[in-house]
Amino acid sequence: MSWSRLWRVPVTGALFGTFGLGGVVLGLVAFPLLNVLMWTPATRIRWARRWVQLGFGGFVALMRWGGIVDTRIVGAERLNRRGLLILASHPTLVDVVALISVTDNADCVVKASLARNPFTWGPVRGCNFILNSGGPELLDDCRASLEAGGNLVIFPEGTRSRPGQAMQLQRGAAQLALRAGADITPVTIRCEPLGLTKGRPWWRTHDRVMRLTLEVGEDIAVAPFLEAAGGEMPLAARRLTAHLKDLFSREHKA
Repeated sequence: MSWSRLWRVPVTGALFGTFGLGGVVLGLVAFPLLNVLMWTPATRIRWARRWVQLGFGGFVALMRWGGIVDTRIVGAERLNRRGLLILASHPTLVDVVALISVTDNADCVVKASLARNPFTWGPVRGCNFILNSGGPELLDDCRASLEAGGNLVIFPEGTRSRPGQAMQLQRGAAQLALRAGADITPVTIRCEPLGLTKGRPWWRTHDRVMRLTLEVGEDIAVAPFLEAAGGEMPLAARRLTAHLKDLFSREHKA
C-alpha cells in the first residue's frame, strides 16, 4: 500500500466519524431547539433543511480539504428553482451529500431504516424526508412535497450502482413524474477514480483524490411520453425509465 493511500484511510475514517457525530448533534440539540423556537411546522422543516444543506456543504469542504473527494457542479443554476423533481444517478456513497449541499429546500425519498438509524434519524425526521415504506401514500407524499415548493431528490436506482454491472432503474420515479405531471431535472453523477461504491469497504481508498462531477441537465418534459403511449401509464413509465437509463448510462461513460 502506497503512503498516499495509507494516510487516506484514517482521514476517511475521521470524516465519516465527523459525519455521524454531526447527525447525532442535529438530532439531539439543533432540531429540538427548532421545535422550541419555531411554532409553525412548515417553518421548522424549512430551517431544518437549510441546516442540513449547510452541514452537508461543510462536509464537502472537509472532504476537499482532506484530499479525499473534490467536487464540480455543472449547471448548478438549474437547481435555483422551486418544486423540482430531481432524479440522479447514484455511483458513490457521498454523492447524496454533494447534491443536497447545492439544492435549496431539498426533500428526499429515503429508506425507512434511516429513520431508525441513530446517526440519521435526526436529519430524516427534522427535515420531514419521505420514507420509502412501499405504501400507497408514497405518491401522495411526493406530490405534496412538490406542490409545497420542495425540491424532491430521488435516486431511481434505489441504491448505489454496482461497478461493472448494467444500471438498473426502478419505474417508481417515472410513474411519480407522470402521475404528478412533473418534469424531471436529471443529474448525472460521475466519480473518477470510482470509490465508496456498493460492495466496496470505505477503507479501500485510492492513492489520489476522487473527482466527483455533478452535471445538471436540461429538464425532461414528461407529457410527450404519456401522449406517445396513448395515455397508457405503464407503457409511458417503461419508456420514460428506458430514456433515463440511456441518459444516465451515456453520460456516465462520457
